[in-house]
Amino acid sequence: MQTLVFVIQINATPAKVWNSLWDSENYKKWTNAFCAGSYYTIERFSEGSKVHFLSPNGSGMYSVVDKIIENKLLIFRHLGELNNFEEQPIDEKTKQWSNALEGYELIETETGTTLEVKVDTVDEYVDFMNKSFVLGLQELKKMAES
Repeated sequence: MQTLVFVIQINATPAKVWNSLWDSENYKKWTNAFCAGSYYTIERFSEGSKVHFLSPNGSGMYSVVDKIIENKLLIFRHLGELNNFEEQPIDEKTKQWSNALEGYELIETETGTTLEVKVDTVDEYVDFMNKSFVLGLQELKKMAES
C-alpha cells in the first residue's frame, strides 16, 4: 500500500472549502471524477461515526470518521466493502486495505486555503487515484472559488 498526497491551493476560506467537500450535493459533483453518481450516507460527522461511500448501484465501501476538526481536518478509516447497499464481511482481498486512511487537511493561507489530501492506496489503484483525485480536486476548486 502507498500513501498518495495531493495538494491544491484554493482561493476561498477554509469554511467554504469544507462546505464544497462535505455538503452532500457538492460531494456528488467533485467525486464524479471517481464514479458518476457517487454519494455518501452518514448520520452525522463526528468521530466514530460510520459512513457509507456508495455508487448508484449500491457498491462501495464503509468507513468510520477517525478524526474531525471542522473546517480543518477530516480523516476516514476505511473498513470494508459494500455490495447491494450492505456491509460485506472482511475477506482476504479486503484485508489488504482495511484500516487504510484518507485524510483532508485545510490550511488557511493569506490567499485562501491549501488543501492537502493523503490517501492510502493499494498498488492496483494508484494510477486510477492519481488521475481521479487531480480531476476531482480541480472541480472542487472551481466550486469553492465560485
